[in-house]
Amino acid sequence: MRKIISLFLCALIIFSCAVVSFAQDNEEELNIAVASDLHYNLPREELEHTIDDEIYWYANRRAAMEDESGYIIDEFLNQCAEDDSVDCVFISGDLADNGRVIREEHENVAAKLKAFEEKTGKSVFVTNGNHDTGAAESDFRNDDFREVYADFGFNEAIATATDALSYTADLNDKYRLIVADSCDPTVSTEDGLTSKRVNWICDQATQAHKDGKYPILMMHHNLLEHMPAQRVLSHNFIVRNHRLTAEKLADSGIKAVFTGHEHGSDVTSYTSARGNVITDFSTTSLTMFPLAYRYVSFAENVINYESRSIDTIDTDALTSAVSGYTDEHISLINSDLSDYSKNFFKTSIEYRLSLALTPEKLGIATDKFYSDIVYTAVNGLTDILEKPLYGENSVSELASEYNIEIPESDYENGWDLVSEIVSYHYSGNEPFALDSTEVVMILRIADLILLDVLSSVNDKTFLKLANDIISNFGTDSVCKDFSKAAAKTLGPVTAGEYFIIAVASPILYGLAYDSDGIDDNNGSIDGYGVNNNSENIKNNISGFFERIKLYISFFLTYILKIFRIG
Repeated sequence: MRKIISLFLCALIIFSCAVVSFAQDNEEELNIAVASDLHYNLPREELEHTIDDEIYWYANRRAAMEDESGYIIDEFLNQCAEDDSVDCVFISGDLADNGRVIREEHENVAAKLKAFEEKTGKSVFVTNGNHDTGAAESDFRNDDFREVYADFGFNEAIATATDALSYTADLNDKYRLIVADSCDPTVSTEDGLTSKRVNWICDQATQAHKDGKYPILMMHHNLLEHMPAQRVLSHNFIVRNHRLTAEKLADSGIKAVFTGHEHGSDVTSYTSARGNVITDFSTTSLTMFPLAYRYVSFAENVINYESRSIDTIDTDALTSAVSGYTDEHISLINSDLSDYSKNFFKTSIEYRLSLALTPEKLGIATDKFYSDIVYTAVNGLTDILEKPLYGENSVSELASEYNIEIPESDYENGWDLVSEIVSYHYSGNEPFALDSTEVVMILRIADLILLDVLSSVNDKTFLKLANDIISNFGTDSVCKDFSKAAAKTLGPVTAGEYFIIAVASPILYGLAYDSDGIDDNNGSIDGYGVNNNSENIKNNISGFFERIKLYISFFLTYILKIFRIG
């Protein structure tokens, strides 16, 4: 009996030690708040309303709440000050919107950060973004940035790079921050993460491990793709040779990197050939929808992260500084700042795209032989996006002439639909699967644009003379009539158009639906003390084949339709 009791007590002691050890391994060791792309602006003295009766049309093409930016930053710092668990604050670039030319913007941001540090005793660490410094022609250069933000990383640096604003600093006795200058010294948005700078990061990571520290990386440009084909479609937002760079950084022992620049909330991981995983936490702009930042907790076995938002600002201080806000503005801001910022964002997206979708912005000169084609195509596209989706003279009515059915929804027009999908991309966790109403509508409107607009282009070129003659007898648009007749017989799109959609659908799918299995806003990844390399390699291979299968399925779906109508 005594032996049984002794064995039981030994087992209990061993179990208790294991539980204590596990609890210690998962005890929070470092808690940080991460904000990016503050884009602080000196507020205007008065709002400039560009269109009457449109409350959000003081919005700008960047979709950033510029006049409110200082008060949003204030609230972010207030939240960090009131949360005793926050140990320090990271800001991954673009602190000032006009930072290359207006020093006062930087000085105002630095004053806010200094007041926060003095009040709380918590440290702030910053890196430069493409809006912050410039080359020789700029009024604010690297030396100026280092001077103004000396108290926010540079003075604590234990190592610095000679050719850039890169530095390292200890966060506590277990973690070290590596801040990398990823900006090009001459080209505004271009990434400047040269091989020399990458090697410097790897050297610093190696040294951190030698010193018994876990290295955390922060830089402005994205390390990994946060949207489909980002390196092709938006190459200025991601570092060059991003897979090779990620491979080197992962194998140097960096597990977490915090970036910004793209203004989207997205978390993406990369697994090296050796099974080392690096995760890029891209953080959205603090001063645009969804007005969010990250809270990240580091422990030995797990890194937990969550999204936090700015839900209120000091509107009394705002209206004292900036005139022109109506009672409706202030009421909407005070009642639901998130909803206000989203409508501001959607209006800005429409404003931005409508400005961009003009022949002039596309660089098409009127004396070019193809100018008529482009003008017709662009005008046709914007006309369809501006039409109401339902009712008289609507997209649905036009689509029915081509035998295309637009699903029922609460969206008012094409702009409303497009800006809604874009807003989810920026806020993270895109919910629109390929069979969702939103994606089906986008694809069918794309069908309609291809048919209706392309037929208009044909009118302008091959059948222009015929149309001019026949129009004298009261009949217009020969090619459109042919297209409508063909659609009733062969289906809504032609073989060539199916091919275009087959290629475009995976990109659209990636923009509308986040299928990588990593939550963009709230989740966890393995901590620095975890080594599952063999399992990581297995999952990496499996994920690669899943992506290939997905693309093939999209392509074959539409190719088979081609054969059915061919």
